[in-house]
Order: sequence, then structure tokens, then C-alpha cells
Amino acid sequence: MGTSCPSGFSPDQARSGMYKLEIEVKRGHNLAVRDRGGTSDPYVKFKLAGKEVFRSKIIHKNLNPVWDEKTTLIIDSLNEPLYVKVFDYDFGLQDDFMGSAFLYLESLEHCVCVCVCVAQQQQSIRLSELHRKAQLWRGIVSIALIEGRNLMPMDPNGLSDPYVKFRLGPQKYKSKTLSPQWREQFDLHLYEETGGVLDITVWDKDTGRRDDFIGRYQLDLSTLAKEQTHHLELPLEESRGFVVLLVTLTASAAVSIADLSVTPLDDPQERREILQRYGVMKSFFNLKDVGIVQVKVMRAEGLMAADVTGKSDPFCVLELNNDRLQTHTVYKNLNPEWNKVFTFNVKDIHSVLEVTVFDEDRDRSADFLGKVAIPLLNVRNGEQKGYLLKNKELTAPTKGCIYLEIDVIYNAVRLFVVVVWNFELYMLPLALLLLLVWNYFFCSSRDGADVDSEPKGFMDKLYAIQDVFISVQNALDEVASFGERVKNTFNWTVPFLSWLAITALCLATFLLYLIPLRYLVLAWGVNKFTKKLRDPYMIDNNELLDFLSRVPSDVQVMQYHELKVDPGQSPSKRRRTNLS
Repeated sequence: MGTSCPSGFSPDQARSGMYKLEIEVKRGHNLAVRDRGGTSDPYVKFKLAGKEVFRSKIIHKNLNPVWDEKTTLIIDSLNEPLYVKVFDYDFGLQDDFMGSAFLYLESLEHCVCVCVCVAQQQQSIRLSELHRKAQLWRGIVSIALIEGRNLMPMDPNGLSDPYVKFRLGPQKYKSKTLSPQWREQFDLHLYEETGGVLDITVWDKDTGRRDDFIGRYQLDLSTLAKEQTHHLELPLEESRGFVVLLVTLTASAAVSIADLSVTPLDDPQERREILQRYGVMKSFFNLKDVGIVQVKVMRAEGLMAADVTGKSDPFCVLELNNDRLQTHTVYKNLNPEWNKVFTFNVKDIHSVLEVTVFDEDRDRSADFLGKVAIPLLNVRNGEQKGYLLKNKELTAPTKGCIYLEIDVIYNAVRLFVVVVWNFELYMLPLALLLLLVWNYFFCSSRDGADVDSEPKGFMDKLYAIQDVFISVQNALDEVASFGERVKNTFNWTVPFLSWLAITALCLATFLLYLIPLRYLVLAWGVNKFTKKLRDPYMIDNNELLDFLSRVPSDVQVMQYHELKVDPGQSPSKRRRTNLS
């Protein structure tokens, strides 16, 4: 298969986001046998953004087919990978899968021909290695969205409700809709050595109609030095105004995918090095790197049949915070064996590992088969366990069981420093006072601006009332959730956090006993009101709320509850028990 760029397109058209993708399907070599006669009837399918864009002709009874077909596509983005799949045609039956590969268009140089030869073999090692490398990121870009300046007003009252969308390859992030002081921090993965292009768009939120586009900036990450924090004021290309960011590019540490034969923690020397890295003596080195988690995905039993043939094509997806890795697909099997080892960085030991099993489908999105959520604090290192799968909401069991072995290594001192360092108690009356003052000035300014604006119609008022009800409902949910978290802290639902609360309360008692309250209030006030002077772009946070956010609510306790597996039951009997 060959791909090439764009002949016939001017540089201006390329900059505007229009590309011509030429695909040439040449031949296959040593393809897998799928028919009883020892041959196959192969054809090739190409997909972009989940949609089929081209299908080759069928070459009957040939394991070394020659297609020699060409097609040309007009695309407006290079962010989506080109998905190439090879199938064996079966008349009147479901076509058999023979192999697949990803091609990341961003990695191609424009106007350069690239030849990709895919030779399918049963249990192809090359395709498995390609699948593995396509998932692993080579670095992390940490982005702190600070504020917008001089943004174009889009509403009739001269104001806007702006939010920002970020896109790096297939990864997306959307900020909150607030005043231009966003103060949000998030991470994206870098899959290329050069970094890629970060697409930044600013929008104005409109209730009941399509959001207004304000402006865009495309940031070439290859121009930024690594391991440094860059303060950037980015001018929007299609409008006036700036977006202020703090961007840091760092190398990725412990993320990996391997076979069981090369498990990192099973190597004594490598295990020693990891234990030393997170030992007590190195507690104050690289505070953001709290630890690692290694997950062995062994096998599953008794999965749900998602295909008409009574089988499934299962694969497994592992998610930890914003990190996502997956196994290969085992075709036509309800008791698949993956035997893969995944390693993640741990930034917060209170994170929850989510393992989801899907059924791969040729022409539509994958079907859900089951899911399990495992808090890292509940893990017993080195214990191979069977986890009964649950539904999407994690509220009831579904068919099947997955066997995992998890190891978590972390530095407790480093975690304590990250969570409770500079602990502050924000006064509730002061917060309410600031909220009242803010709303007074905000409402006054809006009342003055609304004098000359057009009167609102009935639908606008209806949407406004609906927004108020939704806001009140969300606020009540938050209050109830935090009440449940406080209760679960004192109920020892998460023993680690309860011990942490005991430590903090003992420290507070000791300080209040030895130091007069006025000195503590003075120190708190000086620290609070000089923060912006010491670091103008610091993202505000409340340590008490951060602590409570790590305590599970009653709903999360139910979701994380582990269903017990009866080792004496066979998969078929276990399925009947789940259904009854």
C-alpha cells in the first residue's frame, strides 16, 4: 500500500486544512488461511474516523493477492489515523478477519510517498508489535490553561462565555465555561519524537443554539525545549485576543506493554531498581512521580456472545486517569487468553484502575462486554484474582470473569507531601462573602450592559430557567456527595485516608496547643494573599476539598465493590448464577 500527498494543492490550501491523500493498494504476501481448501478470498478495507472510505476488490483463492488499485481522498485533518483491515470474503456468512494496521498520517512528510507492506500471518508477531508501539506515548505535555485576554465579545450584551478546546492527534480536552480566568491543568500524551501540532480553538457557549467560534491557534510542539516550563501568550489567528498557557514537555517513564515472559517486576534487578526509585531515601525527588502499577492481564472466562455465530472477538482496555492502553483482539473466542503485562505511572495512589472488555466489530463501534473498577489502595500485590465483570454503570453483574494480577509500588512519604503540603483551612464565611460581593458587581455590570441589548424571547427565558434548575441540581448533588465523603472518612471506608486525617488532626492539635491562634491566622493570611505575588500563574486549589475528593462517595463505594468469585464453579454454572 502506498500513500502520498497532495499534488494539485497550493500551500495556502494546505495551511487551511485541506489535504489530498492518495492510496495505492498493491499486493499481499503470505496471508492467513481462512477457508477449508487451504486458501482465502482477501480484500482490504480502509477506515478514517470510524467510517469506511475505500474497499478493494476481492481476489479469490489466493494467499498472495495482487490488487493494484488506487483511490484519492480529500481530507481536512491529519489527526485521525488510517485504519487498514484485511478480511476473507465468505458468501452469506460473516467475513473472517485476517489482520490490521494503523498508519498515523501526521507522521508522513507532505508530498512524500510512503510504502507500507502488511503481510498477514496467523498470530502475526509483526502486527502485534505494530499494535503495541502505536499505543505507547514517548512523552507527556503538561498544559496549564491560565486565562484569555482581550477576547472578542460574541453576545449582544458585549460579553462572552468562553471555553477552550485542545486537540493533539486523537486526544481531546475541553475546558470549563467560565470567565477567561480558567486556571486548569491537564496532560496529553506525545506519540511522536517531534511532538506534533497542538490545535487550540476558543468558543463562546450559547444555550439552545450552536456555539460561536472565536479563534484558533496551532502550536508546533517541536519548537519547545523539553523539561522546561514555557510561558506562552498565543494570539488567535482568526480574531483578536490571546490565550495564556504554561506548557511543559517531559519524557515518559514507566509506561510499557510486554509479554508475560518479560514482566518488569519479575526481574530481580529491575525490581530492586524500582524499589530504590520509590524508596524513603528518595522521597523528595520528583514529587509528581508517586509510583508505578503493573497489571498482568491473563485471561477471561465465560464472556457474553456478541456475534451471530455465538462467539465474540474480545479485547481488553485498561484506563488509569487519562492513560489508556489495550490488548490485542482474540477472535472467535469466549475464553480468551491475552497474557500481556501493562505498566502505568501513578500520580495519585487514590486513582481507580478501570478494566473494560469489548467485542471488536468490523463496521461499527465495539460492543461492551463487561467492566470492573479496582481502587489502587485495594490491591494486594502479586495476587492473581478473578474479577466478575459488571455492567457499564458498575451496579450489577454481567456474564464473564477476568483474571488479573496487579502490583502497586509507591512512595508514601512523597504522596503525603503532594496531598497535604501547605495545608490551609479556608473559612466558609469568607468564601460566602466573596461570592456575594462577586455576584453583586457581576450582576450590576450585566444589568448596565443589558439596558441596550435586545429583549429575550420566550425560548431564551425557558433555556435560562432550565440552566438554573440544572445548576441547582448539580450543586445539591455535590453537597450530598461531600457529605457522604466526610461520613466515609470517619467510617474508615478507606483506611489510608482515615490514617491521613488522624495525622493531620494530630498535627493541627499540636500546633494550636503550642502556637497562639492569632499567629496561625496571620501566617495563613500572609501565605494566602502573597501567593499571586510569588507565582502569578499558579492554579488555585483547596487542600481540604482535594482530600475529600479522594474519599469515595456511597455511589462509588458500590461501584468499586468487588463481586466474589466462587472457585468451585465452572464458567457455565457461573453464567447461570449471574442470570438468575
